[in-house]
Amino acid sequence: MNFELPEELKMLKETLRRFVDNELIPIERETLDGAKLKPESEKWLNEKAVELGLWQFDVPEEHGGLGLGLLAKTVVWTELNRSIALPTRLPEIFGGASPILYNLNETQQERYLKPVLDGKLKTAFAQTEADAGSDPAAMRTSAVRDGDHYVLNGSKRFISNALGADFFQVIAVTDKEKAQRGGISTILVDADAPGVTLLREQELITDDKPWEILFEDVKVPAENLVGKEGDGFKLAQSWISTGRIRHAARGMGIITRCLEMATTYANDRVTFGEKLADRQAVQWMLVDMYTHLHQLSLMVYHAAAKYDRGEDIRNEAFMCKVFGDTKSFEAADNCMQIHGGLGLTKELPIERFWRDQRSMIITEGPTEVLKMALARQVLKEYG
Repeated sequence: MNFELPEELKMLKETLRRFVDNELIPIERETLDGAKLKPESEKWLNEKAVELGLWQFDVPEEHGGLGLGLLAKTVVWTELNRSIALPTRLPEIFGGASPILYNLNETQQERYLKPVLDGKLKTAFAQTEADAGSDPAAMRTSAVRDGDHYVLNGSKRFISNALGADFFQVIAVTDKEKAQRGGISTILVDADAPGVTLLREQELITDDKPWEILFEDVKVPAENLVGKEGDGFKLAQSWISTGRIRHAARGMGIITRCLEMATTYANDRVTFGEKLADRQAVQWMLVDMYTHLHQLSLMVYHAAAKYDRGEDIRNEAFMCKVFGDTKSFEAADNCMQIHGGLGLTKELPIERFWRDQRSMIITEGPTEVLKMALARQVLKEYG
C-alpha cells in the first residue's frame, strides 16, 4: 500500500500552493462581487489557468479538456480552496461544465455544451424543491409528454446561479408511479421560455443567493430530454459521488488554511503574559485540526484512487463528505475562537469559511441522510 501522492501530483500541489499563497490570498477580498467573480477577476483567473496548464482540467478529453483523474482533481480543489478568492459554488471554474452536460447527444452538445465550454452560455442545475430536498420520491415538478413536446409544471428552490443562466437542467417526474426508480428525467429548459419565472432571490448566511423558480405550462421540445426518459436520477447519481469527494477536498483546503492561520496567531498573540500557543486549550484545538486533516487526506486520496481504478466509491464518498464538511466547519470554528474578536471580522477569511462550511453540512447531501445510507451498508456488512 502506498499512502503518498505520485511525484507528478506532488509537483502540481506545490505549484498550486505557490500560486494560492503568492497570487490568490493577497487579493482574496477583492475578486468577488457577492458570490460571483467580477468580470476582470474571471478574465485574470482564466489566463492564470492557461498559464498553470489547468484550463478545463475538469473537462473530459473527448470534449477538449485535460480529463484529469479524480485524484489529481482533489489536489486542485484542495489547494484552490485554501483561499476565499473563488466562488464557493462554482464547479465550472477554470473552464468547465456541469457534469450532466457531458451526457448530451451530438445535437444537444452543439446547442448547449459547446457554448458553455466556450463561455457563451451559462447554466444552472435545478433539482431541489420545497418538499423534495434529499427525498426525490417526493418530487412534484412534472414533465408530461404531449406529442413532440413536454409540458413542465412545478417549482424549484435554492437554485444557485439561476440569475443570469441561459438554460436550466431541470430534474422532473415523467412517471409518478416509478418515481426515482425510472420515473425521473432530466430536461434542458431555456430560461427565456414562456412560463419560466424567477420568483424570488433567497438570502442565506452564505454569500450565495439562490433563487426559487416557477415553471407554468412550459412547453419544452422532446429533443431536449437528456438520455432516455427515466434516466434523470441515474444521471445525477453518476457524478454525485465525485461531487461529494469535491466537498471533502474543499474541507482539506480549509482545514489547512485554518491550521496555518491559527498556529501563526497562537505563536504571536500574548495574553496574561503567555503566548496562546503555550495554553493547553489552544494546543488541543490545533492538534485536533492536524489530526482531522491527516484522517481526511487519507480518506479522500483512498476514495479518489479507487474511483480512478474504476471501482465503486459510493460509501467512501458518503464518509468523506460527512467527515470533511463537519471537521472543516469545526476547524473554522476553532480558528475563529483562537482569533477571538478578530476572527469575527471580515478582515480575515475565517468568518467566510465558517459560514460556507456550516452550509455544506446541509447542502448536497445532509449529514443525517448520508448516515442513513451508510447505516444500511453497516447493517448489511456486519449484521
